[in-house]
Formats: sequence, C-alpha cells, structure tokens
Amino acid sequence: MFSTRVPSHRQPNRLTRAADAARVRDPLIDLTITNPTTVGIARPPSLLNPLISPRALIYEPHPFGLREAREAVADDYARRGIRIATDRIVLTASTSEAYSLLFKLLCAPDGDAVLVPTPSYPLFDHLTRLDGVAAAPYRLEYHGRWTLDTHSVDEAWGSNVRAVLAVSPNNPTGSRLSPAELDALQTRCAARNAALIVDEVFADFPLGRAEADDVPVRAREGESGALTFRLGGLSKSVGLPQLKLGWIAVEGPPGLVREALERLELMCDTYLSVSTPVQIAARELLDAGAAIRAPIVERLRTNDESLRRAAAARPSVQVLPSDAGWSAVVRVPSTRSEEEIALELIERDRVLVHPGFFFDFPHEAFIVVSLLPEPARFARGVQALMERASA
Repeated sequence: MFSTRVPSHRQPNRLTRAADAARVRDPLIDLTITNPTTVGIARPPSLLNPLISPRALIYEPHPFGLREAREAVADDYARRGIRIATDRIVLTASTSEAYSLLFKLLCAPDGDAVLVPTPSYPLFDHLTRLDGVAAAPYRLEYHGRWTLDTHSVDEAWGSNVRAVLAVSPNNPTGSRLSPAELDALQTRCAARNAALIVDEVFADFPLGRAEADDVPVRAREGESGALTFRLGGLSKSVGLPQLKLGWIAVEGPPGLVREALERLELMCDTYLSVSTPVQIAARELLDAGAAIRAPIVERLRTNDESLRRAAAARPSVQVLPSDAGWSAVVRVPSTRSEEEIALELIERDRVLVHPGFFFDFPHEAFIVVSLLPEPARFARGVQALMERASA
C-alpha cells in the first residue's frame, strides 16, 4: 500500500516560517541549497562571452531551435555514449517547460494521468496540476539499494495513464535505473500505448569512482519499443541554471516518433520560448562543460565522503548508498519526527535540512541534505545533524 503520510505539498509550512525567522537574525548553514552558482565554485571569467555574439542581434525563429544548437546537444549525448539524431532533438527554455510540453502532447486535461516515482522531488505535484494532469505514484523501494517496484507500477496503472515519469539519477535518492528496470518500464509503456519520460539532468554527476558506475541506460529502438523522451539541460549539465536552455530527445518506433515530432513542432512554434543568444552559445557552453562539471563533481564527492565519515561514528545513523546527483539521504532514528529534528536544527543550530516527507518518503525517518555547500560549512552543518539525530 502507498504511504498514508500527508503529501509534502499539503504539509504546514512550519519549517519555512522557522527558517525565515532564523535568517532575520544571522545566515543559516543551508544544507538544502541547489544553486551551483552561489556555493563558491569558480568558473572561467570568459565563460559567458559566447552570449554576446553579434549573430544574436538577428532573430531566426525555428520551432525546435537552431540546428547548430541541436547538433551540439546531439554531440553531447554522443559524449555519454548515446546516439540520437539531430532531427530528434527539441530545445526548450527549461526541463520544467519540457515536462509541460509533453503533458500537453500526451494527455487530455482533467482526465488523463501520468505515473510518478516516490520518493522524488515534489516539483511533479505542481507541474502536473498546472497542466490539469493527475499524478499517480509508483514506488522506489530500498533493500540495500534503491530499486524499482514493478508491482506498484502495475498497481497504479489505470486506463487513463498516458505516460510514466522516471528520474535517473533520481532526486533525492541518487539511484539510477538499471537496464533491466528501464526495459521493464518500456515494455509496459509499449504494451499499454503510453510514453516513457526519462529525466536525466543529474547524469553527469556520478558519486562512485568506477567507470562502470557511469554507463548510461539506453532506450530500446525499433517497433517493439515505447515512445521515449529523454530530458536534459544546461541548468545541471554545466551548472548554469540562469541560461535557461533545456532539451527533449525523442526515441522509439519511427512512426510514433514522427507523429510526436509533428505535434511538438506546432506546439513549439506557438511558444518560441528559447532565446537566440543561448542557442548560439550552446556548443561552446557544452564544450566547456567538462571544465565546469569537474569542480562540481569534486565538491559533491568531498562532501559525500565527509558525510559518510561523520555517520560512521554514529551507529544509529546511516547514509544511504547513492549512484549520482547533488543530494544525500540520511536515515535517522525514528524516535522523533523528521519535522521535529529539522525544526530543532534551525532553531538551535541554525542549520537548514529537508525532512523526508518533503520528497514523500513512505515512512519516518529520513533527512535529505545537499552536497553542494562549501565543505567547511557543510561539515559544521553535518556535525549538528549527527548530534541532533542521535540525541
């Protein structure tokens, strides 16, 4: 059965009020921060120079975006070992806009539904509601590692389901879909005339050191596969959320892909939301991505190791395994509620964390922390968390 805990979007905002009140006095140690531009990670001063190209003074609208920018995205997929034709790349202003376009493409409002993973980031609550789409949860289960609960997928599937959303690596669990899990979702989508939407925005941030950890999952091509949409963007891949460039890569049976692209073309031509300067700069920004990702990955791994060392000294606290991403999940004793621990950290230690219910974890007690903060501040915040969680 699904959790009976109150969904995160319905929780009282006691934590928000407490954090706002605390900030009035002094800055908090914010272990929820997800903005990579404000955590002291240096970037080349010339990084944004491509945005001032004189070519940006000329407006040439294209529904799917400038071909050169789409070619750059296709080449970036090839860097990850995934081959996608340029003609199957659709540019958007953000991943959130990509979701909205796909909900409009696949679903009729006030009737159709999509399946969403839990635990997961609560943005899905808002995105589906804004497009009049129902969201039905399926479970990721933890048994030493996070795995897809296929029974819960089947249990949640109704006649009105038009798509399954998957996040790989997941936020906040950091778990990747295995090839077998991806195939299980695609098989179900293909058999039930639904699409699969795979959000891969954290794919470039492995926490493991082994190259094997970084092998991408591949969508099944040909007539037996499902219509599949991969999502990505500059916000995470090069740590520049302010540039507002995302993309959709379309895979699957040729007939379904062709029909989807024809309908998406009309929708994108209606909005024309992507700015010209960022499209012109896309290749240079993506080419510079490795130099930007490297210090972010190093920061994530440094903080992840620091967190695990701190937890190793506390037998009652466990940092759950994670494949990739910007967050870590800490399981703490359930002798007190997550909210009580989080409030105490704000009021007594001036440390801000996310309680597990924010991500719809199925039961107590989990705390989620960002791995992005400056390491010394992160270590101080983690020490306070360990002391409160073990009290």
